[in-house]
Order: sequence, then structure tokens, then C-alpha cells
Amino acid sequence: MFKDDLLAGKRILITGGGTGLGKSMASRFSELGADVIICGRREAVLKDAAKEMSARSGRKVGTKVLDVRDPDAVERVFDEIWADGPLSALLNNAAGNFIAQTERLSARAFDAVASIVLHGTAYCTLAAGRRWIEAGDPGNILSIVTTAAWTGQPFTAPSAAAKAGVLALMRTLAVEWGPKGIRTAAIAPGYFHTDGAWDRMYPQGAIAEPLHNEIPARRMGDHSELADLASYMMSDRSSYITGECIVIDGGRWLSGTNGFATRPLFTWDNERWDHARAEMREAR
Repeated sequence: MFKDDLLAGKRILITGGGTGLGKSMASRFSELGADVIICGRREAVLKDAAKEMSARSGRKVGTKVLDVRDPDAVERVFDEIWADGPLSALLNNAAGNFIAQTERLSARAFDAVASIVLHGTAYCTLAAGRRWIEAGDPGNILSIVTTAAWTGQPFTAPSAAAKAGVLALMRTLAVEWGPKGIRTAAIAPGYFHTDGAWDRMYPQGAIAEPLHNEIPARRMGDHSELADLASYMMSDRSSYITGECIVIDGGRWLSGTNGFATRPLFTWDNERWDHARAEMREAR
């Protein structure tokens, strides 16, 4: 579908690019000719991912250890990146999530998600945007959100609220920064399998039936489908798209079945929730 050089000449930073969907998107960017830099908190994971991507694409993949929750660290890493030349684009992918009774969330628990999803995205977005604007350079920012940003989703209030903030940020900056040559957009993926994610997110007994039963397409998404969509959004072929959020979820949110597979959660008492929390901690 795409030319091998679709992203040639692009220099793209992917947050949370060492694992899961971030890794899949970063790998596809590299295959399509981009100079890719992945960042995350675990150096060993980043190095292994970069080695794997390079073997597949034949291109060098850069790594940066970065906790996006730390604004000073974000500025330092962006200075290091810009010292070798400006980025063409930023993919805000780093995220965190877990299920919990909202009324029992501590401030620290809420911040654990919001600080990565909303604050981390904002710090990286502002760091890139400021540098592009000061230099008079164009830029492209793509952020990964979820349909919960506008539908909500039970037992994931911090993530839903933070993703809603990210979507509002992308739409706001599309208008404010558009005249400066910077476009901002979002993708809202549905269910895509990632190793270990379901064990960390959904402990035993949380799911009453297969998650794909919630999806009109009756299947989970394939990583390559999301990676190709993200590649299109990173390319010049999508340069007239800004401020938009593209959903890729097999029709799940349109069906109004938000979370029916996890209905058992509504019946759990505090003791069962405490047990589930212990399970999720072990899975991490």
C-alpha cells in the first residue's frame, strides 16, 4: 500500500516506543524510511527494541531514556535531540492505565495515570512546538487517545479524563498552531492485543466473555493496521488533516457496547477489588 520511502527524510520521536503499539508504529516508520528515535523509562527495553527494528528495516534507530512525567528531563532530552537536527514529527504514545473503583482512588493513584497521559503528552508537545515555532519550522504531532475520551469508561476514570484532555489539547493547538505550520491530530485505537497488557489490566474474573464480542467486526485489531494508519498520518499525504481524531476500533464505540464484557466489575465488593489489585500488582 505504501512506498518504501513514504517517510524518507522524516525524523520522528515516539514516546513509549520500546514496547506494544508504540514499538509496532515506530518499527513501521523505520521500514518506510524515517529516522526514528524511541524513548521510554527502561534503557534495556529500548536497546532491545531498537536492535530488532534496525534488523528489520536496515536503518539505525535511536534511543533516549526519558520519563515524560518529568518536565526538566523532557527539556533536556529534546535539547539533545535538536542538537543533531530538528524533529519532523512527534508521536505521543506513552500511557498508563489500570482498573479501579473511582471512589477509592487516592490522589497518588489518579496522578500515576494523569501525569503520564496528560502531563507527559503536554510536556513533549510543548517542547517540540516551542522549538519549531522559534525556528520557523513546520511540525507534526500525533497523539494516541481512546474513545473513552468522549464516551467515558467505567473503572478507568483517570485514563478517560486524561485522554479527553489530550484530545482537547490536539484540537486546540490545531487552530492555534496551524498558521505556524504545525498540525496536530489524534488516533483512538480500540482493542489491540499486547503481551501482558490484559493480565495487568483485567485480573481473573473481570471479563465475562471474550472482549472481541463487544466489537461489530468480531475481532481484535492487528498492529499492522494501526501502524499503517499512523504512518499515513506522519506522511505528507495527510497534510490537510489537522485537529481530527481518527478511530480504529472495528466499530466498537458506535455500537454502544462500552464495557459490557467487563460487567462483573459492577458486582465486586471491596474485598474482591482488593484481591484484584494484588493480582494486577503481581502481573506488573
